[in-house]
Amino acid sequence: MVKIGNIELGEFPLLLAPMEDVSDPPFRRLCKMHGADMLYSEFISSEGLIRDAIKSKMKLDIFDYERPVGIQIFGGDEEAMAMSAKIVETVKPDVLDINFGCPVKKVVTKGAGAGVLKDVDLMIRLTKAVIDSTSLPVTVKTRLGWDDSSINIDEVAERLQDVGVQALSIHGRTRAQLYKGEADWVPIARVKENPRITMPIFGNGDVDSPEKALEYRNKYGVDGIMIGRAAIGYPWIFNEIKHFFETGEHLDPPTIADRVEAAKNHLTWSTEWKGERLGIMEMRRHYTNYFKGIPHFKEYRQQLVTNDNLDELYGVFDQILENFKDTVIK
Repeated sequence: MVKIGNIELGEFPLLLAPMEDVSDPPFRRLCKMHGADMLYSEFISSEGLIRDAIKSKMKLDIFDYERPVGIQIFGGDEEAMAMSAKIVETVKPDVLDINFGCPVKKVVTKGAGAGVLKDVDLMIRLTKAVIDSTSLPVTVKTRLGWDDSSINIDEVAERLQDVGVQALSIHGRTRAQLYKGEADWVPIARVKENPRITMPIFGNGDVDSPEKALEYRNKYGVDGIMIGRAAIGYPWIFNEIKHFFETGEHLDPPTIADRVEAAKNHLTWSTEWKGERLGIMEMRRHYTNYFKGIPHFKEYRQQLVTNDNLDELYGVFDQILENFKDTVIK
Protein backbone atom coordinates (compact mmCIF):
# COMPACT_ATOMS: atom_id res chain seq x y z
CA MET A 1 0.00 0.00 0.00
CA VAL A 2 1.44 3.36 -1.07
CA LYS A 3 0.88 6.08 1.51
CA ILE A 4 1.55 9.80 1.79
CA GLY A 5 1.40 10.49 5.50
CA ASN A 6 -1.76 8.67 6.57
CA ILE A 7 -3.36 8.86 3.12
CA GLU A 8 -3.69 5.46 1.49
CA LEU A 9 -3.41 5.55 -2.31
CA GLY A 10 -3.64 1.86 -3.21
CA GLU A 11 -1.00 -0.54 -4.46
CA PHE A 12 0.13 1.44 -7.51
CA PRO A 13 -1.58 4.84 -7.70
CA LEU A 14 -2.12 6.85 -10.85
CA LEU A 15 -1.86 10.57 -10.15
CA LEU A 16 -3.14 13.49 -12.19
CA ALA A 17 -0.28 15.93 -12.71
CA PRO A 18 -0.72 19.57 -11.76
CA MET A 19 -0.99 21.46 -15.07
CA GLU A 20 -1.34 25.22 -15.38
CA ASP A 21 -4.66 26.23 -16.98
CA VAL A 22 -5.72 22.57 -17.15
CA SER A 23 -5.94 20.90 -13.71
CA ASP A 24 -8.88 22.94 -12.46
CA PRO A 25 -11.84 21.45 -10.52
CA PRO A 26 -13.95 20.57 -13.62
CA PHE A 27 -11.06 18.70 -15.26
CA ARG A 28 -10.03 17.03 -12.00
CA ARG A 29 -13.62 15.85 -11.52
CA LEU A 30 -13.58 14.13 -14.91
CA CYS A 31 -10.26 12.43 -14.20
CA LYS A 32 -11.51 11.27 -10.80
CA MET A 33 -14.62 9.78 -12.47
CA HIS A 34 -12.37 7.87 -14.84
CA GLY A 35 -9.98 6.37 -12.32
CA ALA A 36 -7.37 8.89 -11.13
CA ASP A 37 -6.29 7.96 -7.58
CA MET A 38 -4.83 11.33 -6.55
CA LEU A 39 -5.41 14.79 -7.97
CA TYR A 40 -3.34 17.96 -7.82
CA SER A 41 -4.40 21.54 -8.38
CA GLU A 42 -2.86 23.91 -10.88
CA PHE A 43 0.19 25.52 -9.34
CA ILE A 44 -0.50 28.61 -7.26
CA SER A 45 1.85 31.54 -6.81
CA SER A 46 2.77 32.05 -3.17
CA GLU A 47 3.04 35.79 -3.79
CA GLY A 48 -0.37 35.79 -5.48
CA LEU A 49 -1.96 34.09 -2.50
CA ILE A 50 -0.49 36.58 -0.06
CA ARG A 51 -1.59 39.52 -2.25
CA ASP A 52 -5.09 37.99 -2.25
CA ALA A 53 -4.99 37.76 -6.05
CA ILE A 54 -8.40 36.54 -7.20
CA LYS A 55 -7.05 34.00 -9.70
CA SER A 56 -4.72 32.50 -7.10
CA LYS A 57 -7.47 32.32 -4.45
CA MET A 58 -9.86 30.65 -6.89
CA LYS A 59 -7.34 27.86 -7.43
CA LEU A 60 -7.76 26.92 -3.76
CA ASP A 61 -11.25 25.55 -4.49
CA ILE A 62 -11.38 21.83 -3.74
CA PHE A 63 -14.35 19.53 -3.30
CA ASP A 64 -14.86 16.43 -1.16
CA TYR A 65 -15.50 14.16 -4.16
CA GLU A 66 -11.97 14.89 -5.37
CA ARG A 67 -10.17 13.49 -2.35
CA PRO A 68 -7.40 12.73 -1.94
CA VAL A 69 -6.38 16.03 -3.47
CA GLY A 70 -3.23 18.12 -3.18
CA ILE A 71 -2.76 21.84 -3.65
CA GLN A 72 0.49 22.88 -5.30
CA ILE A 73 2.33 26.14 -4.61
CA PHE A 74 5.45 27.71 -6.06
CA GLY A 75 7.71 30.60 -5.15
CA GLY A 76 11.29 31.61 -4.45
CA ASP A 77 10.92 33.42 -1.13
CA GLU A 78 10.96 31.50 2.15
CA GLU A 79 8.66 33.85 4.05
CA ALA A 80 6.12 33.98 1.22
CA MET A 81 6.13 30.19 0.89
CA ALA A 82 5.62 29.76 4.65
CA MET A 83 2.74 32.27 4.69
CA SER A 84 1.06 30.73 1.64
CA ALA A 85 1.32 27.26 3.24
CA LYS A 86 -0.68 28.58 6.18
CA ILE A 87 -3.32 29.96 3.77
CA VAL A 88 -3.50 26.64 1.90
CA GLU A 89 -3.98 24.77 5.16
CA THR A 90 -7.23 26.67 5.84
CA VAL A 91 -9.00 24.92 2.90
CA LYS A 92 -7.93 21.48 4.21
CA PRO A 93 -6.41 19.69 1.21
CA ASP A 94 -4.99 16.24 1.90
CA VAL A 95 -1.50 17.23 0.76
CA LEU A 96 0.51 20.38 0.10
CA ASP A 97 2.81 20.02 -2.91
CA ILE A 98 5.71 22.27 -3.86
CA ASN A 99 6.51 22.90 -7.51
CA PHE A 100 10.25 22.77 -8.20
CA GLY A 101 9.74 21.61 -11.78
CA CYS A 102 7.89 24.21 -13.85
CA PRO A 103 10.23 25.16 -16.73
CA VAL A 104 8.29 28.25 -17.88
CA LYS A 105 10.50 31.32 -18.17
CA LYS A 106 8.27 33.71 -16.19
CA VAL A 107 8.40 31.31 -13.22
CA VAL A 108 12.08 30.37 -13.51
CA THR A 109 13.27 33.97 -13.73
CA LYS A 110 11.67 34.60 -10.33
CA GLY A 111 13.88 31.88 -8.87
CA ALA A 112 10.91 29.52 -8.54
CA GLY A 113 9.77 26.28 -10.19
CA ALA A 114 12.66 24.58 -11.99
CA GLY A 115 14.79 27.68 -11.38
CA VAL A 116 15.47 26.34 -7.89
CA LEU A 117 17.27 23.32 -9.39
CA LYS A 118 20.30 25.58 -9.79
CA ASP A 119 20.40 26.21 -6.03
CA VAL A 120 19.65 23.07 -4.01
CA ASP A 121 20.40 24.85 -0.72
CA LEU A 122 17.63 27.34 -1.51
CA MET A 123 15.30 24.49 -2.49
CA ILE A 124 15.84 22.89 0.90
CA ARG A 125 15.33 26.17 2.76
CA LEU A 126 12.07 26.82 0.88
CA THR A 127 10.87 23.29 1.57
CA LYS A 128 11.75 23.50 5.26
CA ALA A 129 9.94 26.84 5.54
CA VAL A 130 6.78 25.20 4.18
CA ILE A 131 7.06 22.05 6.32
CA ASP A 132 7.66 24.11 9.48
CA SER A 133 4.52 26.18 8.88
CA THR A 134 1.95 23.45 8.16
CA SER A 135 0.69 20.19 9.62
CA LEU A 136 -0.22 18.90 6.16
CA PRO A 137 1.94 16.22 4.52
CA VAL A 138 4.31 18.04 2.14
CA THR A 139 5.27 16.53 -1.22
CA VAL A 140 7.45 17.85 -4.05
CA LYS A 141 7.36 17.69 -7.83
CA THR A 142 10.62 18.39 -9.64
CA ARG A 143 12.81 17.49 -12.61
CA LEU A 144 16.10 15.66 -13.06
CA GLY A 145 18.17 18.84 -12.91
CA TRP A 146 18.75 22.13 -14.70
CA ASP A 147 20.41 20.62 -17.79
CA ASP A 148 22.22 17.45 -18.87
CA SER A 149 25.45 18.56 -17.22
CA SER A 150 23.82 19.20 -13.85
CA ILE A 151 21.47 16.28 -13.15
CA ASN A 152 21.27 16.40 -9.36
CA ILE A 153 18.07 14.48 -8.56
CA ASP A 154 19.94 11.93 -6.39
CA GLU A 155 21.16 14.62 -3.99
CA VAL A 156 17.86 16.51 -4.22
CA ALA A 157 15.79 13.43 -3.27
CA GLU A 158 17.92 12.58 -0.24
CA ARG A 159 17.98 16.13 1.06
CA LEU A 160 14.25 16.64 0.54
CA GLN A 161 13.48 13.45 2.45
CA ASP A 162 15.86 14.51 5.22
CA VAL A 163 13.88 17.72 5.86
CA GLY A 164 10.56 15.88 5.96
CA VAL A 165 9.13 15.62 2.42
CA GLN A 166 6.74 12.66 2.33
CA ALA A 167 6.63 11.84 -1.40
CA LEU A 168 8.50 12.94 -4.52
CA SER A 169 7.23 13.12 -8.11
CA ILE A 170 10.01 13.30 -10.69
CA HIS A 171 9.53 14.42 -14.28
CA GLY A 172 12.14 12.64 -16.39
CA ARG A 173 13.43 15.75 -18.17
CA THR A 174 15.76 18.60 -17.28
CA ARG A 175 14.61 22.20 -17.25
CA ALA A 176 16.62 22.83 -20.43
CA GLN A 177 14.56 20.17 -22.26
CA LEU A 178 11.23 21.83 -21.44
CA TYR A 179 8.85 19.20 -22.91
CA LYS A 180 11.06 18.22 -25.85
CA GLY A 181 12.84 14.95 -26.46
CA GLU A 182 12.14 11.81 -24.50
CA ALA A 183 11.75 11.63 -20.74
CA ASP A 184 14.60 9.67 -19.14
CA TRP A 185 13.32 7.42 -16.36
CA VAL A 186 16.70 5.84 -15.55
CA PRO A 187 17.59 8.53 -12.95
CA ILE A 188 14.07 8.16 -11.48
CA ALA A 189 14.70 4.41 -11.03
CA ARG A 190 18.07 5.20 -9.46
CA VAL A 191 16.37 7.38 -6.84
CA LYS A 192 13.81 4.66 -6.13
CA GLU A 193 16.59 2.05 -5.71
CA ASN A 194 18.60 4.24 -3.34
CA PRO A 195 18.49 2.35 0.01
CA ARG A 196 18.29 5.69 1.86
CA ILE A 197 15.03 6.63 0.17
CA THR A 198 11.90 5.46 1.99
CA MET A 199 9.30 7.98 0.73
CA PRO A 200 7.17 7.06 -2.32
CA ILE A 201 8.70 7.96 -5.68
CA PHE A 202 6.32 8.74 -8.55
CA GLY A 203 7.50 8.86 -12.15
CA ASN A 204 6.21 11.40 -14.66
CA GLY A 205 6.81 11.99 -18.35
CA ASP A 206 5.63 10.47 -21.64
CA VAL A 207 3.26 7.81 -20.24
CA ASP A 208 0.46 7.91 -22.81
CA SER A 209 -0.75 4.31 -23.11
CA PRO A 210 -1.52 1.28 -20.93
CA GLU A 211 1.41 -0.60 -22.50
CA LYS A 212 3.86 2.13 -21.62
CA ALA A 213 2.50 2.41 -18.09
CA LEU A 214 3.02 -1.33 -17.53
CA GLU A 215 6.48 -1.27 -19.09
CA TYR A 216 7.59 1.69 -16.96
CA ARG A 217 6.11 0.22 -13.78
CA ASN A 218 8.02 -3.02 -14.31
CA LYS A 219 11.22 -1.53 -15.69
CA TYR A 220 11.75 1.41 -13.32
CA GLY A 221 10.15 0.15 -10.09
CA VAL A 222 8.41 3.40 -9.16
CA ASP A 223 5.61 3.50 -6.57
CA GLY A 224 3.12 5.08 -8.97
CA ILE A 225 2.83 7.08 -12.16
CA MET A 226 1.83 10.71 -12.60
CA ILE A 227 0.03 11.47 -15.86
CA GLY A 228 -0.30 14.94 -17.35
CA ARG A 229 -0.66 15.75 -21.02
CA ALA A 230 -2.01 12.31 -21.98
CA ALA A 231 -5.11 12.96 -19.83
CA ILE A 232 -6.03 16.24 -21.56
CA GLY A 233 -9.20 15.52 -23.49
CA TYR A 234 -8.74 11.84 -22.65
CA PRO A 235 -9.55 11.22 -18.96
CA TRP A 236 -10.27 7.56 -19.79
CA ILE A 237 -6.54 6.83 -19.70
CA PHE A 238 -6.56 6.14 -15.94
CA ASN A 239 -9.14 3.34 -16.06
CA GLU A 240 -7.62 2.01 -19.28
CA ILE A 241 -4.25 1.61 -17.54
CA LYS A 242 -5.82 -0.01 -14.47
CA HIS A 243 -7.79 -2.48 -16.60
CA PHE A 244 -4.67 -3.36 -18.58
CA PHE A 245 -2.70 -3.93 -15.36
CA GLU A 246 -5.37 -6.30 -14.06
CA THR A 247 -6.27 -8.21 -17.23
CA GLY A 248 -3.62 -7.61 -19.87
CA GLU A 249 -6.46 -6.53 -22.14
CA HIS A 250 -7.68 -3.20 -23.45
CA LEU A 251 -10.92 -1.56 -22.47
CA ASP A 252 -13.05 -0.61 -25.45
CA PRO A 253 -12.11 2.93 -26.49
CA PRO A 254 -14.56 5.71 -25.65
CA THR A 255 -17.41 6.00 -28.14
CA ILE A 256 -18.58 9.23 -29.73
CA ALA A 257 -21.33 9.29 -27.07
CA ASP A 258 -18.69 8.94 -24.33
CA ARG A 259 -16.66 11.78 -25.82
CA VAL A 260 -19.66 14.06 -26.19
CA GLU A 261 -20.76 13.33 -22.63
CA ALA A 262 -17.29 14.09 -21.25
CA ALA A 263 -16.95 17.33 -23.23
CA LYS A 264 -20.48 18.40 -22.27
CA ASN A 265 -19.87 17.67 -18.57
CA HIS A 266 -16.56 19.52 -18.73
CA LEU A 267 -18.27 22.56 -20.29
CA THR A 268 -21.15 22.48 -17.78
CA TRP A 269 -18.87 22.23 -14.77
CA SER A 270 -16.53 24.90 -16.17
CA THR A 271 -19.33 27.42 -16.63
CA GLU A 272 -20.76 26.60 -13.19
CA TRP A 273 -17.37 27.15 -11.55
CA LYS A 274 -15.89 30.01 -13.59
CA GLY A 275 -19.00 31.75 -14.86
CA GLU A 276 -20.46 31.35 -18.31
CA ARG A 277 -18.18 33.56 -20.39
CA LEU A 278 -14.87 32.40 -18.92
CA GLY A 279 -16.01 28.79 -18.76
CA ILE A 280 -16.88 28.80 -22.48
CA MET A 281 -13.64 30.53 -23.48
CA GLU A 282 -11.36 28.27 -21.44
CA MET A 283 -13.03 25.09 -22.69
CA ARG A 284 -11.95 25.83 -26.26
CA ARG A 285 -8.48 24.43 -25.77
CA HIS A 286 -9.93 21.02 -24.86
CA TYR A 287 -12.23 20.24 -27.79
CA THR A 288 -9.50 19.21 -30.23
CA ASN A 289 -8.42 16.51 -27.79
CA TYR A 290 -11.90 15.23 -27.00
CA PHE A 291 -12.70 14.74 -30.67
CA LYS A 292 -9.27 13.85 -32.01
CA GLY A 293 -9.31 11.36 -34.85
CA ILE A 294 -12.87 11.97 -36.07
CA PRO A 295 -12.82 12.36 -39.86
CA HIS A 296 -14.50 15.41 -41.48
CA PHE A 297 -14.86 17.13 -38.11
CA LYS A 298 -13.47 20.55 -39.01
CA GLU A 299 -16.84 22.31 -39.34
CA TYR A 300 -17.95 21.18 -35.87
CA ARG A 301 -14.61 22.05 -34.29
CA GLN A 302 -14.90 25.52 -35.76
CA GLN A 303 -18.32 25.95 -34.18
CA LEU A 304 -17.10 24.71 -30.79
CA VAL A 305 -14.18 27.13 -30.67
CA THR A 306 -16.03 30.22 -31.93
CA ASN A 307 -19.55 29.99 -30.48
CA ASP A 308 -20.07 31.78 -27.18
CA ASN A 309 -23.70 30.80 -26.54
CA LEU A 310 -24.07 27.93 -24.08
CA ASP A 311 -27.36 26.57 -25.45
CA GLU A 312 -26.02 26.64 -29.00
CA LEU A 313 -22.88 24.78 -27.90
CA TYR A 314 -25.05 22.05 -26.40
CA GLY A 315 -26.84 21.97 -29.76
CA VAL A 316 -23.50 21.41 -31.52
CA PHE A 317 -22.84 18.46 -29.19
CA ASP A 318 -26.23 16.99 -30.16
CA GLN A 319 -25.35 17.36 -33.84
CA ILE A 320 -22.00 15.63 -33.30
CA LEU A 321 -23.74 12.77 -31.52
CA GLU A 322 -26.30 12.40 -34.30
CA ASN A 323 -23.93 12.71 -37.24
CA PHE A 324 -21.01 10.66 -35.93
CA LYS A 325 -22.76 8.09 -33.72
CA ASP A 326 -21.56 5.17 -35.84
CA THR A 327 -18.02 6.47 -36.27
CA VAL A 328 -15.27 4.32 -34.80
CA ILE A 329 -12.13 6.24 -33.86
CA LYS A 330 -8.91 4.33 -34.33
